[in-house]
Amino acid sequence: MSADHHHHDHGHDHDHHHDNRYSDMQARVKALETVLTAKGLIDPAAIDVIVETYETKIGPRNGARVVAKAWSDPHFAAWLKEDATAAIASLGYTGRQGEHMRAVFNTPETHNLVVCTLCSCYPWAVLGLPPVWYKAPAYRSRAVIDPRSVLAEFGLTLPEDKKIRVWDSTAELRYLVIPERPDGTDNMSEEELAELVSRDAMIGTAIAGAPA
Repeated sequence: MSADHHHHDHGHDHDHHHDNRYSDMQARVKALETVLTAKGLIDPAAIDVIVETYETKIGPRNGARVVAKAWSDPHFAAWLKEDATAAIASLGYTGRQGEHMRAVFNTPETHNLVVCTLCSCYPWAVLGLPPVWYKAPAYRSRAVIDPRSVLAEFGLTLPEDKKIRVWDSTAELRYLVIPERPDGTDNMSEEELAELVSRDAMIGTAIAGAPA
C-alpha cells in the first residue's frame, strides 16, 4: 500500500483572489438569504434543495460528458491526457479565470483523489458547485495524510495493493478524475455512460456506477 502526494506549491498565489472573491460573494448571498428569510419571502429548505441539485445533478453533468467521451473515443482520451484544458474546452467547458485543467485517469493499479489543501480550488467549469465537505478542514488535511481511511468513510474500500495518488489543486491547475469504465458498458451510448458518472467519482471519493 502506498500513496503518492503531488503538491503544487505556488506560494501565496494558492490563496488566490478567485476563491477569496467567491468567499465574499458567498457571504453576501448568506446575508441576503438571512434578510429574505426573516421577511418570510423565501424558504431556506427550498434553497437547500436547489443548491443540492446543482451540486450533485446539474453542475457535474459537464464533467460526466467529458468522462463519457473519454471512455468512448480513444482519440479524445489521448488528447485529454496530453492537454486536458484544450480537450475540455473543445466541448465548450472553460474555467472562468483561465485556470488550466489536468485529467488524471484511474487504472486497475492506481486510484486518484483530488483535494485543495490550502483553500477550495475546484474545477467549476466541469463540476459546478463544490460540495461542503470538499472545503472542510478535516477533508483537506486528512485526504493527504490518510487517504485510504478517508475513502473508506465515503464508502469506498480499495484493495490494499492499489496505490492512491493525491492531487493538490491550485489557483492555476485544477484536476478532473477520469474513473475506470465499468464492466458491461460496451454497447452504451455516451449519453448513457454519462449517467454512470457522479460528481464524487470525478473527485475520486467514489467510482463510476455499474449499469442497471
